[in-house]
Amino acid sequence: MFAKPFMASLEGHSDTVNAIARKPDSLAAIASAGADGEIILHDLPQRRHLMRLPHAHERSITGICFAGPDRLLSCGADQLVKLWDLKVTTDGDDALVLDEETGEGINIAQKKPLSLYHGKAAFNAIDHHRASPLFATGSNVVQVWDENKTSAISNITFASSNETVISLKFNLTEQSVLATTGTDRTFTLYDIRTGKAERRLVFELRANALSWSPMMPTVVLLASEDHTLSTFDIRKLSTATQVYKGHVAPVMSCDWSPTGTEFVSGGWDRTVRVWTEGKGSGSEPYFTKRMQRVFSTIFSGDARYVLSGSDEGNIRLWKAHPSEKLGILTGKEQSTRDYRTQLREKWKYDPDVSRIERKRFLPRAIHQTRKLHTTMTRARQTKEDNRRIHSRLGETKPKPEKSKVIIAEQS
Repeated sequence: MFAKPFMASLEGHSDTVNAIARKPDSLAAIASAGADGEIILHDLPQRRHLMRLPHAHERSITGICFAGPDRLLSCGADQLVKLWDLKVTTDGDDALVLDEETGEGINIAQKKPLSLYHGKAAFNAIDHHRASPLFATGSNVVQVWDENKTSAISNITFASSNETVISLKFNLTEQSVLATTGTDRTFTLYDIRTGKAERRLVFELRANALSWSPMMPTVVLLASEDHTLSTFDIRKLSTATQVYKGHVAPVMSCDWSPTGTEFVSGGWDRTVRVWTEGKGSGSEPYFTKRMQRVFSTIFSGDARYVLSGSDEGNIRLWKAHPSEKLGILTGKEQSTRDYRTQLREKWKYDPDVSRIERKRFLPRAIHQTRKLHTTMTRARQTKEDNRRIHSRLGETKPKPEKSKVIIAEQS
């Protein structure tokens, strides 16, 4: 009750925040990169900058990922991949001092990358292998790189494909499996050991982002242009395991919670939503008056907070559970919270309780768009029902929502 999920705004970027990454060995540090070509390492508890790389790339940075505790990979529209050392030092060309007024880290000289990797096209996505010094990039082709070599060791393509890769991620368990989404509305699974595409699906609309579940290695989450999110089990790709509806505009980003029970998404409708795995509706929507289109979202390492990067250059910190009390709970507070949770579960089918549970406060523009979307959905459903009624018996059958997102599988 009276939940206030918004906690803080992390400033520093002057343009769109395109990517946010968690530091592997820390719950307090995250890195962000934007269209202004700047990389910032943030300290969440102190709300300050640990390090700033103001001219990391000449053009927009489209992807970042950690290559270890103190190393960061970044790629951008300038056709370059750069490997950075994030260790805070006090001497040399990458000296860093703390501002006495703000307590933030300020570069007194431009930090230089450890390595440079040149490509032939603008890069859109990057991800690092979990066990080997390898990383993959996505542009008009999927490339696998070795950190110790300046050129790609393999180019992975699919025959008869003209796609531009939008996002890519290595599987967390089967570390040689690489998943990508492209502009030609495809989702592809590659095996870097063979250098071939194993499976390839064509969707009705393209997927803008993907994320592997940390607890279920075969489950992948896709954020789609059709305002929905879908989960798939790669062992059976004929249908989606669950479709999540709530956004009223294309979904631009998604990320799983480290616990694997929740995930967060950000959309073109200027909202951030936290979902419960397996529950296709009833997401918690987060928004502010000044927040614009959301291009990057991520869970914190302890799964208690959510971070979102939007079009106006701000990174916002939210509570994953809006009504959760911060800090240490006493035994009495913990028992009271558990008791209230049991009461909600017991009376969730009561009409008044369920109405309160379903109620979501959203901007007026989203309510109007939702009404229009509902009207169009009902009209489409009526058209399908009429076609089925006036056709020969058994000729047309209703198609489940989980199967509508897939058009075909290419081989």
